[in-house]
Amino acid sequence: MDQMEMTGTPWLDQPVMLHSSRADTCKLTPAQCAYRSGHWRYWYEADHVYALSTVYFFVAVIGVCLIGFCSQRLVPASVREKAWWRKSVASIRFLSYRRYDVTAFRWHAPSIGVSVLLIVGAVFFLAMTLGPKPYYWPNTSKVSYGSSPPLATRTGWMALACLPFMIILPTKANMIASLTGVSHERLIVFHNWVGWAMFTLALIHTFPFIVYHIWKGDMVTQWNTSVVYWTGVVALIAQAYLQFFSLRFIRDRFYEFFKATHFLAALVFVLFFFIHCDFRLSSWDYFIATGVLYTLSFLYPQIRTYFEFGLSNRASFTMVSDLALKVTIPVDTAWRPGQHMFLRFVHMGLHAFTAHPFTICSLPVTKDGTGNSKLVFYVHPRGGVTGRLAKAAAQRPGFSVPVLLDGPYGGIQGKPLYTYDHNLVIACGAGAGLSLPFVMESLLRSAWQARTGNKKFINKIQVVIATRDAQLVKWYEEALLEYLEENGLDMVPDSLDILVYQTGRPASKTNSTSKDPERPDEKHNGDYQVKRLPISVFSGRPDIRTVVRDATLQPGLSVGIVACGPRGVLKIVQDEAAAAQLRVVSSKSGAREVYLHSEVFS
Repeated sequence: MDQMEMTGTPWLDQPVMLHSSRADTCKLTPAQCAYRSGHWRYWYEADHVYALSTVYFFVAVIGVCLIGFCSQRLVPASVREKAWWRKSVASIRFLSYRRYDVTAFRWHAPSIGVSVLLIVGAVFFLAMTLGPKPYYWPNTSKVSYGSSPPLATRTGWMALACLPFMIILPTKANMIASLTGVSHERLIVFHNWVGWAMFTLALIHTFPFIVYHIWKGDMVTQWNTSVVYWTGVVALIAQAYLQFFSLRFIRDRFYEFFKATHFLAALVFVLFFFIHCDFRLSSWDYFIATGVLYTLSFLYPQIRTYFEFGLSNRASFTMVSDLALKVTIPVDTAWRPGQHMFLRFVHMGLHAFTAHPFTICSLPVTKDGTGNSKLVFYVHPRGGVTGRLAKAAAQRPGFSVPVLLDGPYGGIQGKPLYTYDHNLVIACGAGAGLSLPFVMESLLRSAWQARTGNKKFINKIQVVIATRDAQLVKWYEEALLEYLEENGLDMVPDSLDILVYQTGRPASKTNSTSKDPERPDEKHNGDYQVKRLPISVFSGRPDIRTVVRDATLQPGLSVGIVACGPRGVLKIVQDEAAAAQLRVVSSKSGAREVYLHSEVFS
């Protein structure tokens, strides 16, 4: 019935069909047949009961997120100003921002909102797995209800139904990201957890068969003669490799190796899983859905790369400091602050087969500008491809290689950052360059306001940078001055304030008047101030918690925050942004609205 004999080929049953037959001939007593064909127990309808229910669950979750995304986009401005709307949005943002770390296990838990979704998913799978009875058929030496234990049957179908969602969640251009407004890099957490759910269900699917055949006394025979068992084991091993190597402490240590072998292991997993299912009932429909969705997600960026950017782009590399590699790519396209691109460096050996994400650290030149637009990235060289590129740039400054572009992706969701009354950009470590596009956008907005006399959108932008790079101020200033020149801008707004903290130097005292001997600039409540640009340089580390708290305690203002940096810095910013949401909900003194964008890439 539920385990067809292999005939004609060691791989698939013959004749190969899209769906196996649902014809059933029950040879038990009428009462036993009625029990066997119960809604939660019937093998021949298990795909409809368990697999489709799992699909409906995922679709329902996506539908809820879609409703929230559309309401944010379509709600009238008059409704946005209502107190009940601001409190509702603040409640959702609190769930998105607040997270708790389990220090005993060194586990950085996802946000409360993500955790709630994961708990809902866990409850669904546990209920569908452990709720229906029985777990095993009440077989005897004379009576057999079937050779597939009900517990194994339902978990197998639920695991299979997870496949399309697990495969497409991490793709750069996928339908889920389009429907929910959540960028692909933020869906990775769900890709990982759906993978763990699928792996756990697969294990629960496996062990009841072992228990049953040991009871029956033919376990060794089944292993030696049935392709179903060893194909399932190979698929399990491949998935176990993918799941355990995706653990952060393992992935970070073996990142290049995992990135190179990830797709190979995934291919082995899907191939042997496909053979293992052997067109039982509607099992191959899920592989077809997976193939169609993944193919579309894969082809879209490839076609976009060819038609929008072409194949003739070149990236040039210059070491602007010991800790920063500048990547420049002339290109005629548009992007927004906070977005990132995937770069595939041709002629880089095996690295030519993988695309690497980098945050864009520039803005397109305006129509009135004299220069040409170019994508600029400031990368902190580590191992792998960035290390090789940095080494080559140090030996041959300005050298270039062909590059394929894919993007842009991500960025600020909803309204632009400049529409908030107070902008706070926190960029630490390798993410310092993230702040440049926001500063450039502020310079453009100020110039536009000065020319038109429009004072409606005047806002304050505060940039806080913490870096070990002693030369950051130099290349940061050069980038801004170059942008001013290219766009014909000759003024810097008073509302712009850039604070650079050099963590590699001893902490400076408050209101220090010391000056760098090589920079005879004005003193400005810090070590020194860069002429023409409001860049104040301090020694030591900034008090991020106080900076965010002071910004969000400003009464009656809307505050937009962008943060990029180490996990500890992001945790502080997220906690303070979450605390601000509670003040909004409880109508306490402080900002009337607080938005946070945490940059994943750096």
